Amino acid sequence: MSDRDRFRPAEHPNDHFLLTTVVGSYPKPAWLENEYDRVVDADEDVERPAEATDDASDGFTEALDDAARLITREHERAGLDVVVDGEVRRTEMVEYFADRIDGYEFNGPVKVWGHNYFHKPSVTDRVSYDDSWLREEFEFTSFVASGAVKVPITGPYTLANWAFDEHYGDSEELAYDLADLVNEEIHALVEAGARYVQIDEPALATTPDDHAIVGACLDRIAADIPDDVRLGIHVCYGDYSRIYPEILEYPVDEVDVELANTDYNQLDVFTEPEFTKDFALGVVDAHDTTVESVEEIKRNIERGLEVVPPERLTVSPDCGLKLLPREVAYRKMENLVQAAREVEAELDAGEVRATKIATARSD
Repeated sequence: MSDRDRFRPAEHPNDHFLLTTVVGSYPKPAWLENEYDRVVDADEDVERPAEATDDASDGFTEALDDAARLITREHERAGLDVVVDGEVRRTEMVEYFADRIDGYEFNGPVKVWGHNYFHKPSVTDRVSYDDSWLREEFEFTSFVASGAVKVPITGPYTLANWAFDEHYGDSEELAYDLADLVNEEIHALVEAGARYVQIDEPALATTPDDHAIVGACLDRIAADIPDDVRLGIHVCYGDYSRIYPEILEYPVDEVDVELANTDYNQLDVFTEPEFTKDFALGVVDAHDTTVESVEEIKRNIERGLEVVPPERLTVSPDCGLKLLPREVAYRKMENLVQAAREVEAELDAGEVRATKIATARSD
């Protein structure tokens, strides 16, 4: 398992260190959204936003680079210890990857809710790996960032289950083949210098009885990955009691969960048996435009200390923030970091002691 303390910035002000980061997606600048629309409208060969990034023109590539630079630095300005580029080059978490994996094809959008459509892909042949999906994204973000960079990747179970299967007839077999491809991708990212990779598996929340399949996928994903690479899994919006404690057997360093949205009513799930991984806790709601105060976020962080000690607590939003107005997303990040630094200082001063918090809760 990796040493999380190496993500501590050199200028970190406190003895305690609560690692602060984001889950991944972030609101794109409005001008970039307009540019996506313009490319799709202007080129009759481009039907989907994800296609707009394939063989992009020099002008659109420059726009994507500018947006990635802008959001990366926005995360740094908020004070986050580990940043991403907001996934500005990705149009949707399944479509983006399916567009780059041989064996998928697209046959038009499907309606998912209201007036929202999803370009749901179909698997029509055995999936295979060609070029790296994210290496250029990681290399650019690392060049721009002054600190550590995390790489979120949509997990194989979600890639398999949020697509039409017209070839395998067995979503488990498809997920395992995709897991092997994700393993190849992580090796490419590690070669480029990546040391923090997060596997996003939101589909597990909707079909929790498949937790063993996700675990088998992670075994394939983690195969031969160097020990100094931090692997995490993000699961959100589900009944965690259906996958706990089984997720403790996953070969990952960190489990990232969403709990702020439901006011931590599932927190107790993670206390029995003892949580043995690093715990990445959502402390701001990704679906509420109300900006939580620093004091409210501090109370949320202290809920995390009921599960793990400070040296194993990561602080993040519940989920990706892409559906929020950008100014709201930024203010949430800014308050999240300030709250984490204040809790650290109070821990240094002995004013917050996790064991006492846990004892008080059990009483």
